[in-house]
Amino acid sequence: MNRKITAAFLAAALTITALAGCNDTSENTSSNNGASTSTSTVSNSLEKTKFNLGHLNSTAHLLGFVAKEEGYFEEEGLDVTLTLFSSAAELSTGLESEKLDVAFIGSVPSITFQSKGHDLTIFGGAMTNGHGYVIKPEYVEGLSEWDVSILKGRNVASVKNSVQDAELQILLKDKGIEIGEGEDKVNIVYFDSQKDAYNALQNDSIDAVSAYSPYTSLAESQGYKVVYRCSEEPLLENQPCCRQVASTEALSKYPKSYQAFERALIKAYKFTQENKEQTVKDVQKYIDIEEDLINTEIYGGYGTSVPDPDKQGTVALKNSIVELGYTEDYDIDKLYNTDIYKNALESLINENPDDKIYEELKKHFDEFE
Repeated sequence: MNRKITAAFLAAALTITALAGCNDTSENTSSNNGASTSTSTVSNSLEKTKFNLGHLNSTAHLLGFVAKEEGYFEEEGLDVTLTLFSSAAELSTGLESEKLDVAFIGSVPSITFQSKGHDLTIFGGAMTNGHGYVIKPEYVEGLSEWDVSILKGRNVASVKNSVQDAELQILLKDKGIEIGEGEDKVNIVYFDSQKDAYNALQNDSIDAVSAYSPYTSLAESQGYKVVYRCSEEPLLENQPCCRQVASTEALSKYPKSYQAFERALIKAYKFTQENKEQTVKDVQKYIDIEEDLINTEIYGGYGTSVPDPDKQGTVALKNSIVELGYTEDYDIDKLYNTDIYKNALESLINENPDDKIYEELKKHFDEFE
């Protein structure tokens, strides 16, 4: 992938505009958004106000956590309930059964579901990069550096139809390493969820495991060694991870409500750039690990949580996994809606014409839609 979307550059540019100190009060944050419309007035203009948002046990989904905790959903006239799921397949089923209105789903499963005929549309982003693989420390003892080749001859736990699995296969193919049993191959053992895969690392038969945030930092804190982080691999540079997904019919039926949802997530992104300490506290209410591990995953440079749909990046990823044989090709344009995000961001810019963070988001969207 020759795409040079610099999420890191975007984050660096926005850092310039961040407040010097951390604001820990939602009241002050709300006033910074410049919203002048009352919640009741906004609610009356929406097609529906009750939203169910599905997420995984991942810091990658922090925009939803922050939007809920800092009152941005309520500010936009929405009553949003967040529900934890264990896999992308469960989230997809939740959308199709109408038990969920929105789900944060990994880019690879989103693509494969679409390619198999599921009428699900990507309309926003949630995270870029943020995953990789870890290995038991004895396999790198005495080594000063290593790469994915360290997995040869090892049993590696992963999750089928996941970003982590596709990325590993991309890197192995680049190194000319086959998948299977044998000293010169990598044996991938699949589990239903990232949690199950990670727990399998306790077994003697598993040597390494895939990890999305916060499992990589958690593994390091427990003594395991990082094989690679996708943010540090040129082939995986700025990989779109989790996407905002909804049923195509729902997006068509409730456009104002989904725009309100997106406005809340954009406000949440702004909050994460200006209120780092409180962001970590908000996330910890949903991801029960130490604050320093959460801080590493969010602000350590390994991933960025941005609501931009990042269509170019997702299309590039789709082409890569189709070439890999991971899924069949299809017309992704029919199942990609960038208007929701575009309209939400433009409305916030109209209300806050001097806001530098919103301006940077607009520049990024215009360049990489």
